[in-house]
Amino acid sequence: MTEQPIRSRTDIRAFDKYCISELGVPGIVLMENAGRQVAEVVREDVGLAENPHVVILAGKGNNGGDGFVAARHLAMYGVQAKVLIIAPRDQVRGDAEVNLKILEAMDADIEVLAGDPEQIVVRCENVLEVADVIVDALLGTGTVGEVSQPYAGIIEAINANRDHADVFAVDMPSGLDCDTGRPLGPTVRAKATITMAAIKQGFNALDAEQYTGRVVLADIGVPMP
Repeated sequence: MTEQPIRSRTDIRAFDKYCISELGVPGIVLMENAGRQVAEVVREDVGLAENPHVVILAGKGNNGGDGFVAARHLAMYGVQAKVLIIAPRDQVRGDAEVNLKILEAMDADIEVLAGDPEQIVVRCENVLEVADVIVDALLGTGTVGEVSQPYAGIIEAINANRDHADVFAVDMPSGLDCDTGRPLGPTVRAKATITMAAIKQGFNALDAEQYTGRVVLADIGVPMP
């Protein structure tokens, strides 16, 4: 891992800006590359399993957008994922919304969960009880401060089902601080983390591996300077 690029939250933000503003790579292209590689890792995991029950938990930001792309590519592989969006539909914007609209046009299995946090957590608990694979696309590198509800409860539900479901984190395990590697409350414990552009600084912290699992560095099509 030490031979690969290791970057902080600030570095990652600067890199995104560099890709979009200076190189002219649209953000949606970066999202496409990221989500496709998430789908490939999940596909390898399910292998020849018949009708695996894959659940993708998506936030409203770019992490969720990566999850939407992953759901589309999994469908191309013949794996139909259930997507739970943990935000009001109108809060999904930008590149993430573009990819969500594609999923909606494909008549994918999408459920929007908004409103009472307790009800959201209960619904997630019920769905995750029968999952074979769980993809955590909730919170990303920008997460700071204590994880709030309903995310804290959802993260606990994800971890409670690790005995029967393989958990994959998109870029960061939700609840883990990007720079320090410290949990910000309940934190996803992933089998593998598919991280974008560079290894996050916090991944090298003591005990961070219990949350990240195996770290897969995704190729988003632009090398990290």
